[in-house]
This record gives sequence, C-alpha cells and structure tokens, in this order.
Amino acid sequence: MQLAMVDDKIQPLEELGPAHLDRGIFFGDGVYEVICSYGGRIFALEEHLRRFAGSLVAIGITDVDIELIRSRVLNAFDAAAIADAKIYFHITRGSAPRNHAAPPNLKPNFFLTITEHQEDTEAKTNGIAVSTHPDWRWKRCDIKSLNLLPNVLARRDAAEKGCAEAILVDDAGMITEGASSAFFAILENTLQTAPLAANILPSITRDFVIKAAANAELQVVEKSFTPQQASAADELFIAFTTQDIVPVVKFDDKKIGDGKPGPHTGQLIQEFRTFTQQGL
Repeated sequence: MQLAMVDDKIQPLEELGPAHLDRGIFFGDGVYEVICSYGGRIFALEEHLRRFAGSLVAIGITDVDIELIRSRVLNAFDAAAIADAKIYFHITRGSAPRNHAAPPNLKPNFFLTITEHQEDTEAKTNGIAVSTHPDWRWKRCDIKSLNLLPNVLARRDAAEKGCAEAILVDDAGMITEGASSAFFAILENTLQTAPLAANILPSITRDFVIKAAANAELQVVEKSFTPQQASAADELFIAFTTQDIVPVVKFDDKKIGDGKPGPHTGQLIQEFRTFTQQGL
C-alpha cells in the first residue's frame, strides 16, 4: 500500500490533494514575483510581468498566458482593496508524485497573496547594519526561482549577527548582491553596483535606482567591487521591491561614513518616491 503521512495523519497516497504534491515543494520547481502598490496604484506591473514571463521561459514552463496572470493580479488587487499592498505570486510546474523528471502536460499551479505593505521608516531614517556571507546560490540567479535556501541561510546568519541583510560574496571575493536586495555603493558623485550577469537578479528596483541616480546627476558605474572597497565607501544602501532604498550605516561591524544615512542616499530615496507616486 502506497501511503502518505501529513503530520500524524496516515492516508493512502492517492488521496493526497495537489497542494501536497506540488513540484514547488519537492524541488522549488517554479518562479515568483513580488509587486507593491502605493496609494491604490500598482507600481511597475508591466516590468514585473515581463521578468516573470522571462523566468517562466527560462525554466521551460511555456504554456502560461501572461495576460491571464495580469488579469488575476488586478482582480485580486481590486478584491483586496488595500491601497498600499504587497502582492506575491508564483507559478510551479504542477503537481505529481515526486520524480525529478516531470511527467508531460502537467498543469501549472498558480498561487497569490495580497497583504498590507508598510514602509520601514526607522530603517530609512537611521539606516541598517549588514554582514557579508558566501554566495552559495546556483549559477542562474537571473531567474527569479523558488530555490531560495541559500538566501534563507544567509539571512539567518545575518540575523544572528544583529544585521538586517546579508551581502553575498562570490568565490572570487567580489560582492554580487544582497540575499534579497540589490547592493549599491556611493563614492563621491558615483553610484556603483555589480553589472547584470547570470549571477545577478535583474532587479526592477535596481533599474529604477539607476534612473533615480541619473535624475540626481550621479554617475553610474556597473562594476563589481570587494567587501573592502564597500567598507571604504562614502555611502552604501540596498534596494528591493517592498522597501525600495534603505541606507546601510554599518558593514561587517564597520561604520560607513559618519554612521548616518548619507545625503546622496537621501536624495535617491526622494527621487524614487516620485516614481512610486506617479504609479509607474
């Protein structure tokens, strides 16, 4: 008899519902997105959907209608009636008994949640501490996949050190990005961040930070740098969907600048706010 146990309940395997046989649970076999709304308007929806479509194609889930996904997101957003919302959604390859090779013609599974989105004003005002961690992720971080265990472990290590984010360092000793963020340094009037590659997520927030930097008349250099160079920067910050720009005032226990969020970072926060207020 083939059986399954869910907590303490034993039952025939064939009675399991599809949620327990989801390939996202077994293998992380799926991709996801997170989008925010501001004042009742979803920010950068089209950019997120384009990236989502690219991630689906990259892992071979090709029978998903992105127009249907857009409709689902908008319908759920309208139903939730949350003006400042965090919208999470993912698609997995489908549900089937555990086997690395997926059976043909699986129906992809879609899942979405909408919750309140609140700005962390304390972090933006006072800045955060970050710590470095080896980049243990797979070689296709440009795909926004559900395989996030290395990110989770890095963030766990950072939390144990009293830090809000882990900054990942590759085998060559270069910073790639944060465990859940893009990472930036400011040296005088230059904004520096690692260039996009297979080991860097093409962050939507990163794109808007670069646009904000142009508006603030900062030179942008897409070039990798070391933790030693980061610790000597005038200013540091991370950027991610749910909080946009967050100043970094301590890097591996070393104070950055005078230990307070820097003026260029503050200017970029204001520039970014104009984008969200426009509901782009």
